[in-house]
Amino acid sequence: MSRHDRLASRSTRFMNRLYARLSRRQPAATGFVSQPEPRTIGSFARGRQLVAGNLLFAGYLVESPTTGLWDVEAPDTAFDAERNGFSWLDDLASVGDLPAREKAQKWLWGWIDSHGNGGGLGWSPDLTGRRVIRWINHALFLLRGQDKEASETFYHSLSQQTWFLSHRWKGASPGLPRFEALTGLIYAGLALEGREELADPAIKALAQECQQQIDDQGGLPTRNPEELLEVFTLLSWAAAALHEAGRTVPPAHTAAIERIAPTLRTLRHSDGGLARLHGGGRGLEGWLDHALAASHVVESKTDGLAMGYARLSAGRSSVIIDASAPPTGAASTNAHASTLAFELTSGRRPLVVNCGSGEAFGVEWRRAGRATPSHSTLCIEGHSSARLSAPQKGTSHEILIESPDQVPVEMSEIANGFRFQGGHNGFDRHFGLTHARSLELSFDGRSLSGEDMLLAIEDESKHKFDKAMDALSLGGVGFDIRLHLHPEVDAALDLGGSAVSMALRSGEIWVFRHDGNCELKLEPSVYLEKTRLKPRATKQIILSGRAMQYATRIRWTLSKAQETAIAVRDLNRDDPEIFD
Repeated sequence: MSRHDRLASRSTRFMNRLYARLSRRQPAATGFVSQPEPRTIGSFARGRQLVAGNLLFAGYLVESPTTGLWDVEAPDTAFDAERNGFSWLDDLASVGDLPAREKAQKWLWGWIDSHGNGGGLGWSPDLTGRRVIRWINHALFLLRGQDKEASETFYHSLSQQTWFLSHRWKGASPGLPRFEALTGLIYAGLALEGREELADPAIKALAQECQQQIDDQGGLPTRNPEELLEVFTLLSWAAAALHEAGRTVPPAHTAAIERIAPTLRTLRHSDGGLARLHGGGRGLEGWLDHALAASHVVESKTDGLAMGYARLSAGRSSVIIDASAPPTGAASTNAHASTLAFELTSGRRPLVVNCGSGEAFGVEWRRAGRATPSHSTLCIEGHSSARLSAPQKGTSHEILIESPDQVPVEMSEIANGFRFQGGHNGFDRHFGLTHARSLELSFDGRSLSGEDMLLAIEDESKHKFDKAMDALSLGGVGFDIRLHLHPEVDAALDLGGSAVSMALRSGEIWVFRHDGNCELKLEPSVYLEKTRLKPRATKQIILSGRAMQYATRIRWTLSKAQETAIAVRDLNRDDPEIFD
């Protein structure tokens, strides 16, 4: 379930409302057991925009320089959920000056006036957990200059929300929402005077969730890298709060942190960002490195796959590949048809990417972002390797169906580098073809060689392929190999249209070549980021051809031009542009 989709069952919503109203009877805490230390990281650029009255939540921009945050009519429920979660408080605290503090104080006490009595979307377990963590993290920032009455109101509201969490955390969906609810409850129970008894059941419950939700590969059922980072961060915060309170962290809790850390390192590109797959983004600048450092887990590497992803790394280059079947069932509501898609980053500069999640831009962009053509892999006749279902009953959720169920992979070291080999049967149902992909990264990281094959292997598959050929008047089954480029890559057709030259802002030049058996095109594409108002324009390399036989092979290379230096000084810092 999407964390911003509040279409919970009627009984769940009723129970949330009931306990939110009952929480009004709870006595106020008198203060904190100890002085809270802020752990959350915000964006200075976003904070400055908020101070100016530019409210960007869930892909919507509302300009409100004078109106209170809670007086603004929410364009949709995702916008309302994001503002009720108070993650924006991290951004205002990162600015930290008087106007930012006054804005934060006005909005926080405004929430208490508008929703503190138990009304509104924000009284759900996950949003309440997220909100409580921010209130406690930034308590010193918020309470500075406030009188006794305002402080008492603050502590009373925190007490209400903590009591609510103690009774409603089970109503949060398994996965990230429940981790948020339980971490918020532990945080508040340990921080507030006289609320420690509320933390004890949550500590045990969080350990159980770690055992049930974090698999042996240190991954989540959703296979969303950014969601895994959020869970990892929550677990690290909860562990730190327990240590500071002189409490023991349950072994299952510690073991989950130790399993997740090497998985996140596998999913980390050379620029410090995460692979953008299955609904996840790259993460806030520096967030991943900070979370790994704060976890105190000794650096280690995973053997083989991590949460179903493979990684090739050499020199300044990192390649991350979606090397497993996509999630299924309830875990697949944000999953993508991206099997065997990859991303390539050189130093601090992403080169080959996937389009990303279009959730912030509406239903159609969300669907488009989940389709195979939005990923750097092969698709046949415009078809995806998995399909979206009709919306689930009573919800807007579309799960993945007809997904690949056979995805064999092999990783090895070869004479001049590292090799990944994989395949999937996502196109067998309709075309009788298996997609096999081989990627080889040289030891110096300056060359990535690719080979894509379409194979009809079994007799039944050959029969399906023959039927597809007949339906296409024996003209061959059309396929496209797409490599989506980052918006900051300057790409152009070269060598009479037989190659593509790509210049990175670091000064590196990469060249794409192929074996000449396909048509090479450079066409428009999009780069989807939730921090932007609209999709960013970019380009994609497309190799198009037709499969005429039971075996079709396409070879291509991505390599640095000879004039690109071995060591590149890339010291230019990119200022984030939030609202373009």
